[in-house]
Amino acid sequence: MSDSSKYNYPKKLSLTRFFLDAEGVRKNPIPYHTTYFNNFGDSFSIKIGRSRHIILSRDNEVAQYILQKNQKNYHKSKFQSVYLSKYLGKGLLTVDGEFWMKQRRLIQPAFHKQKMNQLVGNMQQTILTELDGLTEDKTVDLFPVMSELAFNVVAKSLFQFTIAEEKLNRIKFIIEEVQNFLIKEIRLPHKAWWFAITGQVKKHLKLAEENNLIIKEIIEERNASNNEVNDLLNMLLETRYEDTGEGMSIDQLIDEIKILFIAGHETTANALTFTLHLLGNNPDVQQKIIDEIIKIESETNDVVEQLQKMTYTNAVLNESMRLFPPAWITDRQNIADDTLGEFHIKKGTLIGVSFYELHRNTKYWDNPDEFNPERFLGEQKKQSMQYFYPFGAGPRMCIGAGFAIYEMCLAVSHIVKKYKITSVRKEIQFNPLITLKPVDVEVVFSKR
Repeated sequence: MSDSSKYNYPKKLSLTRFFLDAEGVRKNPIPYHTTYFNNFGDSFSIKIGRSRHIILSRDNEVAQYILQKNQKNYHKSKFQSVYLSKYLGKGLLTVDGEFWMKQRRLIQPAFHKQKMNQLVGNMQQTILTELDGLTEDKTVDLFPVMSELAFNVVAKSLFQFTIAEEKLNRIKFIIEEVQNFLIKEIRLPHKAWWFAITGQVKKHLKLAEENNLIIKEIIEERNASNNEVNDLLNMLLETRYEDTGEGMSIDQLIDEIKILFIAGHETTANALTFTLHLLGNNPDVQQKIIDEIIKIESETNDVVEQLQKMTYTNAVLNESMRLFPPAWITDRQNIADDTLGEFHIKKGTLIGVSFYELHRNTKYWDNPDEFNPERFLGEQKKQSMQYFYPFGAGPRMCIGAGFAIYEMCLAVSHIVKKYKITSVRKEIQFNPLITLKPVDVEVVFSKR
């Protein structure tokens, strides 16, 4: 039996159309994806060569199937396992199979809610320090401010306040440099030879190695000090594998710390930027957050209890991440032939799920382009959560989701309590890179 009769795929985007659109897709794929979905339905495919296929989907059943119901048959693609691991090493984000399971089981306890509660004091102190110098009554380019805040929250939660500022700044610089180059490598695969012969690959691998050495130095200093420090590094140093009773090797710990920096920094900075932009265009929503904060503060002084009561603030963040999911797309490859809904697909098919499009699919959402935090309150919330993927889904759901929500609730509540936010523009621009990055988002902060 030939492949063409054995397998069937969603409606196909022609290779000619794909190549004609390639340059525009490289710059911003989302408008093109929207057009393709509108033309072909909630899933479409592209045939590469004689037998390879790519599927892109905004179908909730596809997302549920590959991320949860049959997730063991769907591993991360080469983009994540090869490209990212070249610079980020073999951490939770980039590995698969038994090794991933072993690492997840090892690290999960460090992100238990009780452990996260212990970090709230440091988190709040860092946020207040970052917001102390916020520019007032002038136009502010928001993303760099939120990026600095999010990076420092992750850094101080990982290493508390024991790390020298110059080391932190160097880590931040290297992460940004390597990420920017990685995007070029992924978006321009035909230039791989050029990047190699001009020494760009070598330069960025060298930067990644320098980052490893800085983190290694921090770990060794901590081990030598014998100090009891209440931070994520300490929690990770205390973890032990179930089978051997041993902790992670230094090299493995370095890889996991790099992943935490990347995953915990940029996605949170993106989400905060989008949220504050939306608040700047919705003063009524700002007022509801203030009303909630005043009520909560009259009931308790305990910060963790306050965070747990921020129902409306949480709904605002959820609605912001629905419209602008920081991790806007994910992909998987099946390791064995499979049936995906009505389609029988060959082993090695690359499947992308666009959370950006799924979160705006009229099949699941009424008035999907409208900012409406009520979707995530009361009975409506149960319905909305079925089609909501801000942190992925299934066993590989983001391990730091609880950490991110605490951080964002604290940041938003402190900003809104102190400042009236006004957005300079109604529309928002973004760049869909590895994450959905806001572009030229400007607001004005005025004292309340």
